[in-house]
Amino acid sequence: MRAVVMRVNGAEVTRTGTGETLGRIGKGFLVLLGVRVGDTEKEADRIADKICGLRIFEDADGKMNINPKDAGAELLIVSQFTLWADARSRRPGFTDAARPEFGADMQVRSVNDGPVTILLDTREL
Repeated sequence: MRAVVMRVNGAEVTRTGTGETLGRIGKGFLVLLGVRVGDTEKEADRIADKICGLRIFEDADGKMNINPKDAGAELLIVSQFTLWADARSRRPGFTDAARPEFGADMQVRSVNDGPVTILLDTREL
């Protein structure tokens, strides 16, 4: 699994066309999560634990030292199979990507804080 974790002041996902809000948060993490064929529940647990333990919110001294729970942060997780794109050619391929069973065209809006963006890959955790 791969995750792009962005510290945000706010984020929202809406359905393209209808404008229906699918998710919205204030201060927290916007997580773009890519799952590939063969990923396991163990990997999901490991990446979730890592995300929830990231100490990238500022303490009273302005140092990144606080995890999301202690910061009172929210999480918005967005399926992003394109994180597993094979981009060796100019037209990316998605052979290894686990595509969601549903097809939803989405608009993702965020106000990045910092910006602070962390890339996680379970093969490296």
